[in-house]
Amino acid sequence: MASITNLADEALIALDNLQDSAKNLFQPTVRLGVTGLSRSGKTVFITALVHNLLKGGRLPLFEAHASGRIAKAQLNPQPTMDVPRFSYEEHIKTLVEERAWPDSTRAISELRLTLHYESASAFSRRFGAGTLNIDIVDYPGEWLLDLPLLGMTFTEWSRQALELAQKGNRKKLAEKWLKLLAKTDAAKDADENRAIDLAREFTGYLKACREDETALSTLPPGRFLMPGDLKDSPALTFSPLDPGDGEKAASTSLYALMAKRFEAYKDVVVRPFFREHFARLDRQIVLVDPLQAINAGPEALGDLEHALADILRCFRAGSSSWLPSLVLRRIDKILFAATKADHLHHENHQRLEAILNLLVNRAVERAHYAGAKAQVLAMAAVRATKEGVVEEGGETFPVILGEPISGETIGDKTFDGKTQTAVFPGDLPKDVSVLLDETGKGSVAGDLRFVRFRPPKLETTAEGLTLSLPHIRLDRALEFLLGDQLA
Repeated sequence: MASITNLADEALIALDNLQDSAKNLFQPTVRLGVTGLSRSGKTVFITALVHNLLKGGRLPLFEAHASGRIAKAQLNPQPTMDVPRFSYEEHIKTLVEERAWPDSTRAISELRLTLHYESASAFSRRFGAGTLNIDIVDYPGEWLLDLPLLGMTFTEWSRQALELAQKGNRKKLAEKWLKLLAKTDAAKDADENRAIDLAREFTGYLKACREDETALSTLPPGRFLMPGDLKDSPALTFSPLDPGDGEKAASTSLYALMAKRFEAYKDVVVRPFFREHFARLDRQIVLVDPLQAINAGPEALGDLEHALADILRCFRAGSSSWLPSLVLRRIDKILFAATKADHLHHENHQRLEAILNLLVNRAVERAHYAGAKAQVLAMAAVRATKEGVVEEGGETFPVILGEPISGETIGDKTFDGKTQTAVFPGDLPKDVSVLLDETGKGSVAGDLRFVRFRPPKLETTAEGLTLSLPHIRLDRALEFLLGDQLA
């Protein structure tokens, strides 16, 4: 695959980074990218991170916070004028007062959190207290999966998309689109109505791939699933075509039209995102929901591995040493976080982490990746459950306790969203590699029970003090992503 940037891109990126570096001399700033695939918990992660720092949450493994070196945390106006502000206040109200999960990320947003802290170094403390701006950039993972398109031609992308559509569950989901494609002569003159019909059926196929039953992850172009103000625009009205039917067709052909719109999609949607946002990040967390993929089976897990490999290919190799970073910024730390650890008993957290670690390691090999320092972690930014034990038939089982969301079912029981219940989710296998066995041998998905729970009711102390949102390993995530910046 070709490079995803050209000389013009690199020149503009270098200019942006020079301007950022000049500002950082007076206002030290870390740009933290937060992304993940559909329903992986990006909005919840950011809301919980900000809430715990503003309210003095329980973060024992975030050293600067636990040692009392963070004197104050506050929200400040973001520096980027043309990006929507992340609606922290609205999301925290939804979580705490309504005890509901906030809406998923549909577009890019930004939030500036400023930390006033005391350095751990006696030498640095001589120069007074430190200040660190954390610019949190929230963007859909589907946008990240679009970046490899920058290095592909329409023909290459079409060939890849058609090959993928013939595999596993995708073949049935793509049936209507593939039938329409078979009736299409891409070498004939362009027909706008046929282009619209093909784009509609292709989009329907992508949406079906994303449903819980299939939970597939590799679904570019991402804006087809979240078009925003580009809905029905020519830049989103195209579809892969059989290269053999139209690669050498005339400039007036349907194939030529689709190729032109594919290039427009890259120019209008993908390239600006890369240049203006992604290429300016310092740190990155990628949130992943392996449980959803486990529920859907080995094909979904294999597809998730492919998506992680595509993601890794987007990150520029190397770390940010001071001089080169003035013009060429590099993400030097990436955290891959397996979310919803609270849906499992803590005895299975290490296995959940092992599953994501296996997927990431295989993705590293697939992508030939050698770049930023990466770490894998099982976490829950907001812990919706507690743990307990139940006795049945003389045996003791570890369970999780919580209030399933209205409409969730276990067996023949449907929950009303108000009833607390004990759930034995089952155990992940000791050998997590069996989950990727597409022959079905050793599959354990049928023995696992993953349901969605409502956010917790905040606890209060004996003195009547309301505690912050509970979590699992949010402090470890913060230490990895930001700890060295507060040293």
